Amino acid sequence: MKTVITGGGSGGHVYPALAIAEKFREKDPQGKIIYAGYPGGFEHGVVPGYGYEMVDIDTRWYERGSLKELIKFGWHVTNGIRQANKFLKDFRPDIIIGTGGFVCFPVIFAGHRLGIKCYVHEQNAFPGLSNRKLEKYVRKIFLGFKEGGEYFNDKDKLVVSGNPVRQEFFTLDKGSARQRLGLAEDDFVVLIFGGSLGAETIDRIGVEFTSVMNGKSKEVLIFGTGKWYYDKVCGELREKDIDIQENIRLTSYIDNMQDCLAACDVVISRAGALSMAEAMAQGKASILIPSPNVSANHQYFNAKAAADAGAAFMIEEKDVTPEKVLEMVKELKEDPEKAEEMGRLARTLAASDATDIIYNEIMKDAGLSSRQ
Repeated sequence: MKTVITGGGSGGHVYPALAIAEKFREKDPQGKIIYAGYPGGFEHGVVPGYGYEMVDIDTRWYERGSLKELIKFGWHVTNGIRQANKFLKDFRPDIIIGTGGFVCFPVIFAGHRLGIKCYVHEQNAFPGLSNRKLEKYVRKIFLGFKEGGEYFNDKDKLVVSGNPVRQEFFTLDKGSARQRLGLAEDDFVVLIFGGSLGAETIDRIGVEFTSVMNGKSKEVLIFGTGKWYYDKVCGELREKDIDIQENIRLTSYIDNMQDCLAACDVVISRAGALSMAEAMAQGKASILIPSPNVSANHQYFNAKAAADAGAAFMIEEKDVTPEKVLEMVKELKEDPEKAEEMGRLARTLAASDATDIIYNEIMKDAGLSSRQ
């Protein structure tokens, strides 16, 4: 079987795409999978490491309100459709699976015109523009959150699968993760991160937590500043005359997220679909601060879905202060039963079988024989 996987621009699109690709490779080791990405996109730093061949397809994000930007957008997308059309004619895949990001549009649009069976996965509770525009060109729409189905017209295409994450997020245990990180069983561990690049609001909270927790016995802070803000955070800590002690784990990028999530007691983060799915898989109580600077404010809807289920606290950025977040963490530390219940509810929202659902539904819909 020949498969094209496409999705790009951020880890939130790329890692679910890779989880789906891994399931197809597991089921059909002799099959051929090619990943279609955006030239120079985030995916180029990740996908080759998983052993997949890549092809570049031109595209561009859409900036409203500017005729010049609209013309640029139209030119790049048209060029991308032309490139995708040539690639797909040469490769002749059986199916195309997209996970969002602007690169999906030219690939799936061209694939649909060529009669290739196309599918998308939408990670967020509020769907992205690309996936909403692609609804008419795909056979099935897989949903990370059931709430996302409200924004699609053809309900017969919808399948609630949950968000695909690597299987290790479901299987790692706190004790072994703490051993690897050199943490004691009875430490109270807080994990704060704002994504691979970082987020100023999250880092402001992290600086305050560093100030409060620094040097405290039996308390540990793991603080991922993001690559853009590491130097700034270090400068702010120096200005506060904070001599960082061993209980503060400060880093620009957390490259062992699975262990950090497994080891922690509470997570403070943005509300990206992927980071939420990984925390839910580990059954962690979360404090979510959705970014208002994302398309259609989709992180708010992600966070609200978790908060409404009792699996997380949510604070909108306009209302957030470090003091409020400190109070929430204090509440969870002093009431471990509440934290445990939030974690249990989070685990019920996680989809350990997301990739199985996606694989089985596609194989059935496409009329292809399932490999074991």
